[in-house]
Formats: sequence, structure tokens, C-alpha cells
Amino acid sequence: QLMLGGMYVRGQGVAQNSKEAVKLYQMAAAQGDATAQFILGMMYHRGKNISQDGKEAVKWYKLAAERGSATAPFILGLMYSKGQGISQNYEQAIKWYQLAAEQGNASAQFNLGSMYINGQGVVQNHPKAVKWFKLAAEQGNALAQWNLGLMYDRGDGVSQDYQEAMKWYRLAAEQGNASAQFNLGSMYDQGKGVPQDYTEKLKWLQMAAEQSDALAQLNLGVMYEGGKGVPQNYTEAVKWYRLAAEQGNATAQSNLGWMHSKGHGAPQNNVLSYMWFNIAMANTDNDEREVLRVVRNSVATFMTAKQINQAQTLAKQCTTNKFKGCYKM
Repeated sequence: QLMLGGMYVRGQGVAQNSKEAVKLYQMAAAQGDATAQFILGMMYHRGKNISQDGKEAVKWYKLAAERGSATAPFILGLMYSKGQGISQNYEQAIKWYQLAAEQGNASAQFNLGSMYINGQGVVQNHPKAVKWFKLAAEQGNALAQWNLGLMYDRGDGVSQDYQEAMKWYRLAAEQGNASAQFNLGSMYDQGKGVPQDYTEKLKWLQMAAEQSDALAQLNLGVMYEGGKGVPQNYTEAVKWYRLAAEQGNATAQSNLGWMHSKGHGAPQNNVLSYMWFNIAMANTDNDEREVLRVVRNSVATFMTAKQINQAQTLAKQCTTNKFKGCYKM
């Protein structure tokens, strides 16, 4: 029945017939076939070849989970944690993630760790988060490796250990995790767990920045502006500041204000300088906002009322457009 159901779904050797496939899967599922139960859950969950129905999906996933499926309880955890097709329920999510995690499902282990970090459905418990992150990390889960690195780096739920942090950051970074690449670059910058090495810092920040990590882009800009670990290059600094600024990074936005003010790597332009300082002001906290206000107002002393009005209009347009296309004057 299970195999024949699959043939009807794919149209192999028989005319494709979704209704017949569902009927056969239901017959196999009713006889306790966990694979058929899981497939039915998936079909109702995704609305594939059948009307989408969250409650029916949960019903079949639960039956599959009770028959030993490790994937079914993980998906149930996802559905309950995100409220997919059913009411959000963190306690139920914890229950099903726990079941999947105990069967070795790395994604469930990571999600369980995240829920202990955030206190969702359980009392917040960082040492337990470390436990589950480590189990997932040892199976190669990059997000778990990065989070474990953060916890060792900060001494959060575990004794602070920069070498352990480096180990887990590196494993995640080598899998392409941009946040881990940024953290690894920062460790080389500060000499935490490794000797200070600007060449390694540049290598990892570049990798993260090319994946659109805004903090990495900002820090690359700082390196090129100051000539720290690289030859000083204002044009390259502006390039990276602009990419970070377009993602809403307030520091990069204010740095662009400075670069336009000085004419470093970009045309000297008080209108654009004022514009970026104005944008950064609206995108930062009160203390920093007052500092930026003083700087912006000092730029304004070299501007006409018409130019200030133009800069304010550009800042509003830039913010409305989510910081894209901010150079059209």
C-alpha cells in the first residue's frame, strides 16, 4: 500500500492520482505504518496533493512520532513553536523537541537549546542550553557551533574559555556561517584565544562581509579607513560603509557622514554628509543621537537653508526606501 501510494503520487507505472495515493497511505497508516503516517502528516502540513489542514497534519505526525519517527516530533516542535497551522504552544514545542533531541535529531537539539536560552516554554536555563547546543554542534550543526562559541566567549552558562570559543567559531565559520566568521575575525583582532593577527582578521571579516554581514562590512570599512592591517584606502572604506549603511547600521551611516564631510573616498558633499548624519541620528539611541546632532549641526554651518532642506528631504526618502538609492540628488 505504501509503495503503491508512492507510485500514484509520482505517476510511475500508473496514471498519477493523488486521491488514490492518499487513500492507500491512509490504509497503510491505519495499520500502524509510521512512514505512511509521516507522509500523510507532511501532505496535510504542506497542502501537497490534498487540502492543507494543520490539525490533520498534527494527528498523523503524532502517530508517526509514537511509532519512533525522529523527524515527526521535530516537525511537531516546529509547528507548535511557530504556530504553523495550529495555535502556538511553547510547552508542546518543548515536549516534541525533547523527544526528537533525545533520539539524536541535531536540529531539534539546537532548537531546544534556543528555547532554554530564551525561556520559551521552560524556565530560562543557560547551562541546559549549552548541553543541547553541544550535542547538536558535535553533529556538525553550524548554528549550534556558533551559539556554543558565543557562550564560551561570554562565559554564559559555562566557564569562559576563549580557546573553546575559537574552536566552535572556526567550525561554524568553515561551514560558511557569516556570524561565526565575523566573531572569528574579532577574536583575531583582540587576540582572544589566539595571538593577535590582522591578516587572519581581514580574511574572516572579508568572508563574512561578502555574505552581507553588516558588522563585518562596518569593521572592514574601519580597517581600510584607518589603514589598520591593510593599506589605507578611503575608497574601499566607503564601499564597505555604504553596504553596511544600506542594511541600517547606524555607525556605518554616521561614518559615511564623516567621509562626505572630509571628502575621503567620496566627493566632499555637505548635503550628503548632513543626510547620513540625520539618518544615523534617527537610527541610534539617545546618548549617541546627541553627539551626532552636534556633528550634523557643525556641518550645517557650511550650508545654505536650501541645502539643509534638500538634505532633510533626501534623508526622509532614503529612510522610506530602506536606505537604498540614497545618492540620487
